[in-house]
Amino acid sequence: MFDSPHISAAASPASPLLSVSGLTVFYGNIRALHGISFDVMESEIVALIGANGAGKSTTLRAISGLVPHKGDVVFGGRNLRRVRPENITGMGLVQAPEGRCIFHNLSVLENLKLATWQRRDNPQITRDYERVFGCFPRLAERRHQPGGTLSGGEQQMLAIGRALMSRPRMLLLDEPSMGLAPVMVTEIFRVITEIHRDGTSILLVEQNANMALRHASRALVLETGLITHRGTGAELLGNPLVREAYLGG
Repeated sequence: MFDSPHISAAASPASPLLSVSGLTVFYGNIRALHGISFDVMESEIVALIGANGAGKSTTLRAISGLVPHKGDVVFGGRNLRRVRPENITGMGLVQAPEGRCIFHNLSVLENLKLATWQRRDNPQITRDYERVFGCFPRLAERRHQPGGTLSGGEQQMLAIGRALMSRPRMLLLDEPSMGLAPVMVTEIFRVITEIHRDGTSILLVEQNANMALRHASRALVLETGLITHRGTGAELLGNPLVREAYLGG
C-alpha cells in the first residue's frame, strides 16, 4: 500500500537498511546511551523495549538527528552524521514521535498535507491521501475536523498517517499505543502490521512489551542506556528474565 520510492544503490539487499554503531548521547553530564549498536534489515519490525528512562525515545531522536550524539547512524548506505533532520526525512527515514505532536488547530487533511512539503509528485500525493484514509477510515470521516477535537486514538492514527504521507522506507514509531484503550491498541497494531506487510521497515519503541514482542521480527531490551537482551520476538517472550521484568512474570 505504501511502497517506497527511496532506493539506494549503496545498500545491497544483504546489507542492513539501518545500522547504528556506538551510539552515545549525553544530556549535560548524564549519559543517556552508552555506545549501543544494532541493525534493522529491510522489511523487518524491530522492537525496542525497556522501562521509562531507559533511553528508548532518545535512541529514536538520535537516529532522526534531533539530539547530538556520538557514533554512527547509517541509513541506506549513507552515514547521517552531517545530515539535517529534514533531509533525513526526505531520505525515507521518518519518525512518528511520542505524544503525537499533531497541530490541534489544523484539520486532519491539513495535518497530513504538512508532511508533503518536500514532495513534488502531486498525483501520487493525492493517491497517498486516499491510502491513509483507507488505512484509517475514522480519519476519512473526520478529514475536515480540527486535530484537537479527535480522541487520543484518532490523534495517534493521524500521527502515523502523517508519517506515512512522507512515503517512508523506514518508520520510527515512538510509543504508538501510549494512553490508549485496549481496543484502540489492537487497532493500532493491526495497522502497524499492515504497513509492514506493504514493505515498510519499522523500528518500534513500545511500553506494551507483550504486543511489541508478538509483532516484532527481532527485539532489543534497553536498560539504563545499554542493550541487555537481543533475540527474536518469540525468544524474548519466552525469556524468564524479560518476562519477569516487562511481561508481568
